[in-house]
Amino acid sequence: MRWPPYEHIFFDCDSTLTAVEGIDILAETAAKKWRVETLTNAAMNGELDLGEVYGKRLQAIKPTRKQVQAIKQIYKRNLVEDAAEVIAILHDLGHKVYIISGGLAEPVAEFGVWLGVPRERIRAVGLSYNALSGHWWQPETTWEEQYLNFEQGSLTISDGKAEIVRELLGEQYGRSLLIGDGNSDLLASRAVDLFVGYGGVIQRQKVLAGAPVYLHSPSLAPLLTLAAGPFVLKQLAKTPYNHFISKIQQLIEKGAIIFNDERIHTKFDQAYQAVHSRSY
Repeated sequence: MRWPPYEHIFFDCDSTLTAVEGIDILAETAAKKWRVETLTNAAMNGELDLGEVYGKRLQAIKPTRKQVQAIKQIYKRNLVEDAAEVIAILHDLGHKVYIISGGLAEPVAEFGVWLGVPRERIRAVGLSYNALSGHWWQPETTWEEQYLNFEQGSLTISDGKAEIVRELLGEQYGRSLLIGDGNSDLLASRAVDLFVGYGGVIQRQKVLAGAPVYLHSPSLAPLLTLAAGPFVLKQLAKTPYNHFISKIQQLIEKGAIIFNDERIHTKFDQAYQAVHSRSY
């Protein structure tokens, strides 16, 4: 049985492409870590709507522009294992990669572009700053400007990512896949052909139970099999990617992918075994 490729691949950012939550990093600098982490987890676990906590978290922290900018490097230092390789190979294979995140636009966008994702395919939440805060009369101190407000929209509520997926897809043809760790990603599953829950950084029970497919490996490498299909991976095994493809096969055979949808499980199993002639 053939496993169809997914031309459009949507990634969440925090706790999916990077092993940190940007808002929690900011909270730590403001000595508000426990309070903000509690709100973040409640939203990501589906216990509270993201819209109820988004503004509260930022108001509690009141970050400066400089503190927000610093998240860029923290994202890069905490890159999820094999995330860069997966995105590079997807691009080489002709897939379109997107990032949709409830994180802050400046660090998310720079991180995504650094990973090779075109800026126009990245969506996150913009902030505005108080131009009269800090030493506003000194032009060289603009980085001290303090948080004023956030851009409210689809990415600041739990059930909003589906709208962004549809906007980015527009009238394009091709199947779509979304991977993410949180409840907002799970809710967006109705806008894509396949949702993959990700538990390599943090495992959220609601996502684990609700995702038709769940990847619990710290490495994102097995996602490539789901996105491109087992047959493509066999072809890549004859290229300089051979070592990476071997790693994917080992992870799959160790059970890195969990299927909650039996129909999808059977389809993938048959496609995988037809190519590799062995069970995983």
